[in-house]
Amino acid sequence: MSETVLYDVTDGVGTITLNRPDGMNSLTGEMKDLLRATVVRAAADPAARAVILTGAGRAFCAGQDLREHGDNLASGKGLDDTVRKQYNPIVLAMAGMRKPVVAAVNGVAAGAGASLAFACDLIVASDKARFATAFTGIGLAPDSGMSWTLQRLVGRAKAAELLLLGEPVKAPEALEMGLVNRVVPADELAPASVELARRLAQGPTVAYGAVKAALDHAATHELASALEREAELQDECEKTSDHHAATQAFLKKEQPTFEGR
Repeated sequence: MSETVLYDVTDGVGTITLNRPDGMNSLTGEMKDLLRATVVRAAADPAARAVILTGAGRAFCAGQDLREHGDNLASGKGLDDTVRKQYNPIVLAMAGMRKPVVAAVNGVAAGAGASLAFACDLIVASDKARFATAFTGIGLAPDSGMSWTLQRLVGRAKAAELLLLGEPVKAPEALEMGLVNRVVPADELAPASVELARRLAQGPTVAYGAVKAALDHAATHELASALEREAELQDECEKTSDHHAATQAFLKKEQPTFEGR
């Protein structure tokens, strides 16, 4: 695997690191293919019960590599269908992963880089992190799910403001508006995100996956449909050994131990 995307599993946590620090982890075509393959790998890896997405160096991800994009424009390739072929599958793979995904945002998250963070289930940001939608600054529409995720995080009015004006949002403001879950000092980002992911990795993995599935379904369906989906997911969770063991532990006034199955 290319060194531009790293993958490691420790203590039940799979960590995906965008590793192109000299380019602020901006995404080339090759890197997008590797990221998609790595996300799919993490989703299928039984050793990883929670996943962290982060960036190496001073940036989380600056979005599309504009040098490569400029070359594509000059050669007549345009967008080269990268949104459909690369970005969309990455976002769908992360959002559809039946285990929790934590974004550890260490610096700038711009354009599709911000979209990747917003597609995660929880976001822990360094106090040096900044978020920028960036798309209109180069005359483009949002992609990688930002039109869907952003308004669900901060509401339609604020999402419209962020997308239309493209003004960067610093970490404290991002926390205040509900864009991120936690902000920590820069030197505490790695341990804080790992601690959170380990906590999730020790939990009921199937139930966490069901939470994601229920939220995703309810976001675009009416109440009756959401109720039925909840019933289906409850039936799935009831069959897990984690549910049965945790119920017995509760009755015995003991702390449950979850095995993720």
